[in-house]
Amino acid sequence: MKQREQWTSKIGFVLAAAGSAIGLGAIWKFPYMAGTNGGSVFLFLFILSTMAIGLPILLAEFVIGRRGQHDAVTSLKLLAPGTKWHWIGWMGLVTSFILLSFYSVVGGWILSYLVRALVFQLNNTNYGELFGSVISNPVEVLTAQAAFMFLTVWIVQGGVKGGIERASRWMMPLLFIFFIVLAIRSLTLEGAMEGVRFLFVPDWSFLTGKTFLLALGQAFFSLSVGVTAMMTYASYLPKEERLGQSALNVSLLNIFISLLAGLVIFPAVFALGHSPEEGPGLIFVILPAIFNEIPLGGVFMIIFFILMLFATLTSSIAMLEIVVSTGIQKKYDRRKRMAWVFGLLIFLVGIPSALSFGVLSELHLPGGTVFDFADILTSRIGMPINALLVSLFAGHVLTKAETADELRMNPAIHSIWKFIVRYAAPIAIIAIFLAYFING
Repeated sequence: MKQREQWTSKIGFVLAAAGSAIGLGAIWKFPYMAGTNGGSVFLFLFILSTMAIGLPILLAEFVIGRRGQHDAVTSLKLLAPGTKWHWIGWMGLVTSFILLSFYSVVGGWILSYLVRALVFQLNNTNYGELFGSVISNPVEVLTAQAAFMFLTVWIVQGGVKGGIERASRWMMPLLFIFFIVLAIRSLTLEGAMEGVRFLFVPDWSFLTGKTFLLALGQAFFSLSVGVTAMMTYASYLPKEERLGQSALNVSLLNIFISLLAGLVIFPAVFALGHSPEEGPGLIFVILPAIFNEIPLGGVFMIIFFILMLFATLTSSIAMLEIVVSTGIQKKYDRRKRMAWVFGLLIFLVGIPSALSFGVLSELHLPGGTVFDFADILTSRIGMPINALLVSLFAGHVLTKAETADELRMNPAIHSIWKFIVRYAAPIAIIAIFLAYFING
């Protein structure tokens, strides 16, 4: 029988885990959240939240996954036999399944824009009208969503070493390089320093409880905790690798990319007279308009949407791997078949979300369209609850000896981490959870 795979190197694991975290949350959501919540103050609170709360929960998933050495469900059964804690794994699987069903829709939009950019059909266009026509065209959105899912399945079916690690090894460095190129171009625009000041010079009037909660939520979701993705990836990690350093590297890379996203977008937004408070439309409406106004804008637009595709793919790979690793059930020769079966199922479940802005636009569920409902069900309910349970499990069910054996860190630092996952992180997660429902 085929044996369970492992990462071939620490850098391969870190790049794959960072790729899972660095998706639309860092590149799409962070800029518009920072733009509507004070820029520099939001950035400061985001970094603080990532390091103080997000990192400890990420490390908790690493500990559970590496100690269990199986998919999330099996690992939790082995670590807490005779209990119901393995339902964390099932909840993570369902959350990932639904999340990918509408995440792949956005991946399809990015593919559509990339194809248009490659044939220079994004020049001199009314970008608001274009975005509306793209997302409401049933043939285009379904074709693009299917193409995006095909790419995701094709990588995951290749396995940990031949598929996920290999793809991450070349996609993540290219993503960093592309972002740095775009940031340099943005910073050289006349008037760009206004955007830099917006990102780094604080306006303390935005230092409110609401901004802190929003920054905490952004840190939490951008690290991909709460869907057992990191638990699954850590299960392929050899025992000799140090988890603390890997978790720190993933957190720092996530902050770095979010910061670069800000340096790409805000200098260009201010230099060309747009508002940083444009919201979610920054990527598909405002940025193409900005690229259209600068020399070689068509080329930079192509680079940007390739970058967006890479970032979206690395996250979708992690979501599908959660489902596939559970479906394999220790029969590792079933990987290819399970990847294609689950990929098809996720595509089918995602069809209503894809049609939410066209033929199904009149169908309303709690929170809005089918797409909106799927987003709320995962990001505002599934992920917070799952991360809360992960934190409680690592803090109260795993013994201090078990976690110390996995972490192999300074006893004082280990005690601080244990306190955070036992008490501080659960309180923070509950605060985020309540804030979403109280403030909307």
